[in-house]
Amino acid sequence: MVIPPPEKAARVTRFLKPYLLRMHFTNKYVSAQVIHSPTATVACSASSQEKLLRPSMESTRDVAAAAKIGKLLGERLLLKGIPAVSIHMKREQKYHGKVKAVIDSVREAGVKLL
Repeated sequence: MVIPPPEKAARVTRFLKPYLLRMHFTNKYVSAQVIHSPTATVACSASSQEKLLRPSMESTRDVAAAAKIGKLLGERLLLKGIPAVSIHMKREQKYHGKVKAVIDSVREAGVKLL
């Protein structure tokens, strides 16, 4: 049984940035997802684990793969009608390397970053 998240008050959700970009990097794969924070659901995601992407990628874990995942995620966001997202980076993540590649390619796809 799935328990839905608690409803937040309207005055709280008005000031939240509703869509949040989260990135996850492992030694083998790169994945990114956009979460709709008021409902705690995944609005859109992209990963280098997807079967259709793997043949077109040289490597599934380098900076080029991260850039490709960011571009794909940006295109999927625009198709869903999500024009802007905010970024959530973990404490140890810096705006460098794979993180920079994902963020820059999402921005180049036409999604605004808050």
